[in-house]
Amino acid sequence: MTQLGHWLERHTAAAPAALRACLHQHVQATPDTGSAPQLLAAAGERALRRVLSRQGGREVALDLLAADGLITLALLHQAEHGPSELAELARRLATQHGAV
Repeated sequence: MTQLGHWLERHTAAAPAALRACLHQHVQATPDTGSAPQLLAAAGERALRRVLSRQGGREVALDLLAADGLITLALLHQAEHGPSELAELARRLATQHGAV
């Protein structure tokens, strides 16, 4: 298991098994983009795209929770490993999707 995999396991240990599996699935399916926060954020965006590509309803709930969780984890990882760049990551994620 990679360093990020171990980190992800530690930070999601209390989550329901189905959500943990979904988080890992999105991370594993996302191409490595350089840094762990970038990879987690890209995996979150992947999960959100999956939600948006479907009709909605209960079948998208797990992917929606995973998208939220992965973006949160991206920010947490940045805060733990490079806090001086946290504001920039948050700004980039927000402006990337029109939130700011």
